[in-house]
Amino acid sequence: MMKKLILFLGLVALTGNQALAQGTKDDYLRAFALRGKYAWKMKNGDVDAHQIRGTHKFWYSVYDGQKQVFKEVDAEKNSVTLLPENPEPPRKREWHGPQRHWMEVADEKDGRQNSPDGRLQVFHQENNLWLLEDGKQRQLTFNGDSSYYYSSWGSFSPDGRYYATVRIKPAPKHYVYYVESSPKDRTEPVLHKQEYAKPGDSLNYRVPVIVEVSTGRVVEPATDLFKHQYYVSAPRWDDNSETVTFEYNERGHKVFRVLELSAQTGKVRTLIEERNDKYVNYNRQQRHDFSDGRRILWTSERDGYNHIYLYNRQQGKLVRQVTRGNFYVRGIQHVDEKRGIVYFSACGMNKAEDPYLIHYYKIGLDGKHLVCLTPEEGNHKATYTDDMSYLIDVYSTVTTPPVAVLRSGRDGAVLRVLETADITALQAEGWKAPEVFVAKGRDGVTDMWGLIQRPSNFDPSKKYPVIEYIYSGPGDQYVPKSFTPWIWTMADLAELGFIVVQLDAMTTSFRSRAFEEVCYKNLADAGLPDRIAWIKEAARRYPYMDDSRVGIYGCSAGGQNALSAVLFHGDFYKAAYAACGCHDNRMDKIWWNEQWMGYPVDSSYVNCSNVENAWRLERPLMLLVGELDDNVDPASTMQVVAALQKAGKDFELVVVPGAHHTMGETFGDHKRYDFFVRNLMGVTPPAWNELR
Repeated sequence: MMKKLILFLGLVALTGNQALAQGTKDDYLRAFALRGKYAWKMKNGDVDAHQIRGTHKFWYSVYDGQKQVFKEVDAEKNSVTLLPENPEPPRKREWHGPQRHWMEVADEKDGRQNSPDGRLQVFHQENNLWLLEDGKQRQLTFNGDSSYYYSSWGSFSPDGRYYATVRIKPAPKHYVYYVESSPKDRTEPVLHKQEYAKPGDSLNYRVPVIVEVSTGRVVEPATDLFKHQYYVSAPRWDDNSETVTFEYNERGHKVFRVLELSAQTGKVRTLIEERNDKYVNYNRQQRHDFSDGRRILWTSERDGYNHIYLYNRQQGKLVRQVTRGNFYVRGIQHVDEKRGIVYFSACGMNKAEDPYLIHYYKIGLDGKHLVCLTPEEGNHKATYTDDMSYLIDVYSTVTTPPVAVLRSGRDGAVLRVLETADITALQAEGWKAPEVFVAKGRDGVTDMWGLIQRPSNFDPSKKYPVIEYIYSGPGDQYVPKSFTPWIWTMADLAELGFIVVQLDAMTTSFRSRAFEEVCYKNLADAGLPDRIAWIKEAARRYPYMDDSRVGIYGCSAGGQNALSAVLFHGDFYKAAYAACGCHDNRMDKIWWNEQWMGYPVDSSYVNCSNVENAWRLERPLMLLVGELDDNVDPASTMQVVAALQKAGKDFELVVVPGAHHTMGETFGDHKRYDFFVRNLMGVTPPAWNELR
């Protein structure tokens, strides 16, 4: 018994000695200074390229180690010239009156549209369309009223005979209210009101219409093919002045259609239809209508990856799949209709490298003659000339500095190296690149890619607690892939004596549809089982990573993820910092949550709610919210607070007066540092006045 007690006391002493070497005043000072320490230490690396339209020339800016310089590239001459000043003069800021908040849905009554010849102008008045001609006003439509009015956001047909727009049945608006407790110009609080649609709310109903300008005849179609709306886009004229196209996104996002409306008959027909039993990822879709009116190029995830498809417009039928394979098309940059070539970007085609790295390609519309224009390993960003003959390509990885080159758009051949980044000064400051780390996820098969950030004074003989920065969920991937001297989500915390990690797990995007669809009606998953497996494998490979002391933090969706981690996986995650979290998806913005959680609002929203599951908390938690958060309703955090109090749980709450959607600002950063130092290191943080 005595031997066991001595051994126990020895382990306690050892742990204490290790902890005392971390989370110190010096560590804090180093963490606070890191941003300035690494700033402006890379030269010739931050190339920002721009095309000069109508030419084979570019200009770009770059920091040369002393100042920002500007250069012109003549691709035909293969020459570079130093410019005396910025070729793009500062734009004069113009005031256009109040701008709508991004959550506000416009009533579309304020537009004025001119006819192609400039003689006519359509505008909205008294819920109808009016025409201004030769200084005289004429009412164009007569059946609009406040419950079903005409939008003035429309367009004339190319020949000027018709005007296409939508009629709108307005829905009641949902508002969120905020109290600004400490305004700068008064002592009394200010109440703010903001339009904010949430899951399940009613939405405007939109019906495309075509008005014959000379007679006022209104062509209003039957709504059978676009009845259950999330959104119907404004109609877009074809060159023939006989038909318009519009897009229909069904409520619940399981159906998406490209539709055509005839100005003569009012008949609507389907050109393209997407269906999925979970959701159609409409944010990924790109469409190119050919000038001949006979073909449409379209992107879709229908085979499990995002690919390019060619449609026969007249028949409304698929001609062929242009790209194919286990890779992900990230965007179409240009369609050369005359030569039958598509220029696009994609990730995952090169199986020997990080599957998230973006490269640029071209391919024939027949699906043949694929050419990689940017073959070097790295995350590429291309800027083309108008005719795609040349491109400036800037590429790097998180561990290799940027290179900028001039390439041929024909085959990607490097014509000239423009800039090669120099990070000598950065390395002299003690900078070390994070490690790219790959390990299997929950299924034991799929690779998860992430980063491991060690402190600049890393000592492999120490034991380091681990902190994960998380932002999960569909819509993007979040781990940096290009060279970044200062990764704000990782570097500062690491300096306190932590190993900080970040990874893209299941529920995030750009790997495959199946990889992302784990999120469906299941945002609480957040890829956490993959993350746990990844961190455990990293700790097995690197024994100085202590996976018995793992914390997690994030903001917004990441705030929801961080709290979910300790509620549903508290056996692994030992502490969480959750800032401005959308903790209950019923309380957050409609477009994000109905896309992934579905419509109508059902029990899955309850099951994923941090409010409903707050009773599960057994780990240290710090909640932070900006009182004026206009992205995620701050009441979402306060409802977690109420649920935790009701369940008798201990936690910390930080409210930042005057702050909007935030990780915490300077005050919150310091609170986060102290929170993890106390709860993962078992160390009392240095007093704040000692760090001034």
